[in-house]
Amino acid sequence: MTDEPTAAEHGLYLTALANGGRLTASCAADPAALAGLVTRGLLERTAGGYSAVSPRTAGDRRAAALRTEATRLLVRAEQLPGALAPLSAAFDAARQPAPLSPCVEGPEAIRHRLALLVAECREELLTAQPGTRRRATLEMSVTQDVPLLMTGRRIRTIYQPVVRRQPEVIGYANAVVPHGSQIRLLDEPFDRLIIVDRTTAVVSARADHSAAAFITDRATVDALVATFERDWCRATVIDWSAAAAHPVAVRIGRLLSRGFTQRAIAARIGLSERSVAAHISRLRERHGARTLFQLGWRMRGCRDD
Repeated sequence: MTDEPTAAEHGLYLTALANGGRLTASCAADPAALAGLVTRGLLERTAGGYSAVSPRTAGDRRAAALRTEATRLLVRAEQLPGALAPLSAAFDAARQPAPLSPCVEGPEAIRHRLALLVAECREELLTAQPGTRRRATLEMSVTQDVPLLMTGRRIRTIYQPVVRRQPEVIGYANAVVPHGSQIRLLDEPFDRLIIVDRTTAVVSARADHSAAAFITDRATVDALVATFERDWCRATVIDWSAAAAHPVAVRIGRLLSRGFTQRAIAARIGLSERSVAAHISRLRERHGARTLFQLGWRMRGCRDD
């Protein structure tokens, strides 16, 4: 029930005022409106029927009741963490790797442990993900990362240039970047790494990624954070919205117009030199260019995205 009387209640209250502030049950054609006025405190039961109450008095009583209820709810809110403390302690103990066995084995177990860890992120999530990305992983990441970003958490991610040819990665980037996520590309080898709140780091424990180590040692985590920050500073900032709007061939043409060589273009966008050469051949035919210099000159008005 809202605090504002309905139209029927409003009309019935005016009828009571017209009758000198009194109303009999027989005069109320709408029992629901009558009950509503009683509930709101605008009518009080008397021996002969009902008596109108000043709206100011009724409002003061309702406001006092709401303040009392709000105080009660605040007290409950303060007490809730303490009431759940035993279960929270049990949950924390259950999710932590065993002291003598810090590794978690198997993809499902790793994903479950990571989901629990990321769900408890309070400030910042740092990730370094070499190689290509799986579509299913990216879809799950969107549903996980967007709520984190919308509640003030920060996410920074480093990929390798090879992801530039993955539409699903570009789609993921355009889903999370508008919410504050930052994604850069680093054209160097680096290891897979996830760091949550700079207190827990997750690294691969085997070459095939079938096991993961969850590290909480402060000195080790600090060293891994420093490694991430070093790579982050060297990584390239990308305009992901432009990447979604322009195909690979256009990006190649833009880089040619800036004087990049075929090898440099391949390294920059994560393609093989053979693939870049095929794109360049099609661009030369499209623009009627005999040489790379001519092609670059004819596309000189373009900028790299």
